[in-house]
Amino acid sequence: MATALQRVVVDWDEYIGRFVAEEDVQLIPRVSGPITRIAFQDGRRVNRGDLLFVVDQRPFRAALSEAEASVASARATLVNATLQANRATALVDSDAISREESDTITAALRTARAGLAAAQARQRTASLDLSFTEVRAPISGLVSSRRVDVGDFVTAGQTELTRIVRLDPIRFSFDGAEAFYLKYMRQDAQGQRRSSRFAPNPVEIQLADENRYGWRGSMRFIDNGINPNTGTIQAYAVVANPDGFLVPGMFGRARLLGSGSYKAMLVPDEAILTDQTRKLVYVLNGKNEVVPRPVVTGPMVEGLRVIREGLAPTEKLVIDGLARLQPGTLISPRQGRIRPRAKNDAPIAQPLAAPAPAQATAR
Repeated sequence: MATALQRVVVDWDEYIGRFVAEEDVQLIPRVSGPITRIAFQDGRRVNRGDLLFVVDQRPFRAALSEAEASVASARATLVNATLQANRATALVDSDAISREESDTITAALRTARAGLAAAQARQRTASLDLSFTEVRAPISGLVSSRRVDVGDFVTAGQTELTRIVRLDPIRFSFDGAEAFYLKYMRQDAQGQRRSSRFAPNPVEIQLADENRYGWRGSMRFIDNGINPNTGTIQAYAVVANPDGFLVPGMFGRARLLGSGSYKAMLVPDEAILTDQTRKLVYVLNGKNEVVPRPVVTGPMVEGLRVIREGLAPTEKLVIDGLARLQPGTLISPRQGRIRPRAKNDAPIAQPLAAPAPAQATAR
């Protein structure tokens, strides 16, 4: 017999999810034409502003030159119209020309001003189109393979050139059941655990080939509604990924802080019996008789099973020879002791805030 090991613990709820990029940009050209240059290597890191593709610039340079000439012509027209308007003002005062002729000259001046503004707008458009012939990286990240080669004709707004994803930090996306969402919101209302909608609760992630939760992050997002088809709500955590080891599409198992801290009894799994749908342990009464006690179990901590309800800290628990016992059996107990069977690498108290993503590292 032994008394249960006492610990202050928190629960961690497990989820299956996958990593997705914090930013995922599809590069599509804004002008049409043949590709004349590709300035990157497939699968390499690029920085924001790096040149990636060049579309044939010759027709766009010609269009810009034509627009610049139109601006020069419109400006000359405006200068002439301004001189005519100044002369007309002096002449109409001396009745050398009629008021109708003066109004016509004034209208021509306004037309010249509008013509110059239109020509300048066409010049800006032509200049923009020329700049769009150079496709540059809008973000820093890992570039995919090229979807086109030199000489391929690309269409503005349609042809995909490549994709860029930002990997640091990276998101771990998962879906949680409605029951968990309700549990978290009620805990938040009771002051036991802040909802991840309002606090960066810690998340630990285990990859497919790992046997421990070695990646740490914090919650960043919970969706604004539950999917009526699946009964789940989408959420994601943010994980630091400075070396780019984690990539989009990779699966993982995550555990999310699932409760506030509470006192729990820890007992060996073999000391717990199953009676149909109930969990039982054997305790000794004052006469050293075996008495079944229904309990509510929780997760494993330090290699032992958490007993949430049903067992008092001072009660003597039968931990050996349970297969030979029946309720009411009188025994001669031997004093034993329950010891931790594994190291608990999870926090034992609820933190007020998780580490910032940039401070989280793989262990």
